[in-house]
Amino acid sequence: MNPFLSIWVGWRFYMARQSNSLISFISFASTAGIALGVAVLIVVLSAMNGFESELENRMLGVVSHGELSGVNQPVNNWPAIVEDAKKVPGIVASAPFIRLQGLVQKPGGFQGLTILGVDTQYEQKVSNIAQFMPAEAWEKLAETDKNNIVLGRGLAKSLGLNLGDSLSMYMPNVNADPTVKRIGSAKSYRFTVAGIFELGGELDLSTAYVPMQYAASILAMGEQVSGIRIKADKVFEAPRLIRELGFSQDQYLYITDWTRTQGHLYQDIQLVRSVMYLVLALVIAVACFNIVSTLVMAVRDKQSEIAILLTMGMKRSAIMTIFIVQGALNGVLGCLLGGLFGVFIAENLSWIAKAIEGALGVKLLSADIYFIDFLPSELHLVDVGVVLLLALVMSLIATLYPAWKASQTPPASALAGR
Repeated sequence: MNPFLSIWVGWRFYMARQSNSLISFISFASTAGIALGVAVLIVVLSAMNGFESELENRMLGVVSHGELSGVNQPVNNWPAIVEDAKKVPGIVASAPFIRLQGLVQKPGGFQGLTILGVDTQYEQKVSNIAQFMPAEAWEKLAETDKNNIVLGRGLAKSLGLNLGDSLSMYMPNVNADPTVKRIGSAKSYRFTVAGIFELGGELDLSTAYVPMQYAASILAMGEQVSGIRIKADKVFEAPRLIRELGFSQDQYLYITDWTRTQGHLYQDIQLVRSVMYLVLALVIAVACFNIVSTLVMAVRDKQSEIAILLTMGMKRSAIMTIFIVQGALNGVLGCLLGGLFGVFIAENLSWIAKAIEGALGVKLLSADIYFIDFLPSELHLVDVGVVLLLALVMSLIATLYPAWKASQTPPASALAGR
């Protein structure tokens, strides 16, 4: 028998059942459920993709992918390590840094602060922090003999500082005799706020930059540095690459990478992605079960028609095809509507979130808690395809049992009860 005839009959049965209000309602519920599940799943996956992208571009664009630092002493001959890094396939850049740690005074007490001394010529190769601060501030960091400092906006707000203000930082007195124990042996160093960057999250609250040579003069390090930062071509290769570089050195070094400092953020995103995928897949599955109810009722409603088709010589496999097509149309329609709606929302999610914030006067994401203050979205066509395929497969599976029951209809008893 021509398979197109079975498809055509299935389409006619699908259109005819709309006259039955109960079947029509259940059919609508299943289609709407599938559409809603598909749309929400596409939006959620796009949001998770957006968070991953922002994590890589913002957080991992500023935080080093890997770091080599001295073990209780500065790193010697750092230019040689930079040259060695160029020889490791996968490492695209490296840069020296000097780390200063101390206390700064703020309203109500003191706060610990870590300052990175950077060489702008090298730093711009491993970090895109310059994109989050005014050009004038980055130029100030290039003035190696000045006590300029660039703070995160959250940190500047916490300390009550603005451009041009002075910041005093208390550090252990490096010139004090280490053999003599002194209580409160500390020295104050003054910096001028030359710029403020805005990145979001904890980095805004805990990070500051100064010229590397000025930081070296504070610690009397000469040509030594605290460590070397690297940037990897692929962030997930960074742990292996930094170890390969570290093990090739002839001095003791601490080896660390971004998975130890920021890996929890990536793991949280992946956990939310997995949970939401499971939950929304179950929503689609529940909607697909409505297809079973719809087809069971449709089979009972079409008993006599099925019997007539069987007596006319239609094969039982063709009867199955008719009801599979009839049920699959719910899945196809739900996937189509849900896919279009989900793609539209995902493409405009950031704008929609801003509109909601403006209308309700609330902030959905706070930069003081998260590393961004907006809802990102990045639509991947692969995700859309997987979601649509998942929904279609589940809707097709839901049609198998009712379609099989329809094919087992005994023609004689069905016609006798007509």
